[in-house]
Formats: sequence, C-alpha cells, structure tokens
Amino acid sequence: MNALRQLRWVAFLEGMSFLGLLFIAMPVKYLFAQPLAVRITGSVHGLLFLLFVSSLFRAASEHGWTARRSLTVFGASLVPFGNFVLDRSLRREEQRAESATPTAGGTSPRR
Repeated sequence: MNALRQLRWVAFLEGMSFLGLLFIAMPVKYLFAQPLAVRITGSVHGLLFLLFVSSLFRAASEHGWTARRSLTVFGASLVPFGNFVLDRSLRREEQRAESATPTAGGTSPRR
C-alpha cells in the first residue's frame, strides 16, 4: 500500500475514533457515570493516533512535504472532522502521484 493511501485509511479510522470518543464515550462517562467507555475508546484512539503520526512521517518523507504541509496534516487530526476535510486534498495528491508513476518497464502495455 502506498504511503498516501495508508495515511488516508489511518486518518479515517483515527478521525472516527476521535468522534466516537468525543460524541459517544464522553457523554456516556459523564451522563451515565461509566468511565470504562472513555478508557476503552481512548485507548483505541491513542493507538490509532500513533499509527496516524507514523503514517504521516512516512508520507511526508516519501513525497517531500514541507514542514508547513506536514503540520497542516497533523493539525487536521486535532480538530473534530478535520481528517475528513483533509481527505479530499490527500485523495487528489494520491491520484496525481499515481498518474505520474510510469508503468513497469517504462513502456505502455501491449494490446
């Protein structure tokens, strides 16, 4: 899996876990006095966040991103729904990268 596709998948999962933590687990904790919901969801979210940061470093190094671009991507993960907004630009960049990649052997396939 290429670096941008991996980043998009991990960002999606991390964004979903963040929303689950904010809008499901935290209300359950405070409205129903069930702190276990935050403990479990928070642990999953923490693991996915670490995977996100790792995927971000991989994508940034493979695609030569500037520090500003990397920080923008990182910042999007800190804002609710930010990863979903970010996905649009990552998808375009992934499509450009795939179209710029030459076919195997540098020739087009024969018909």
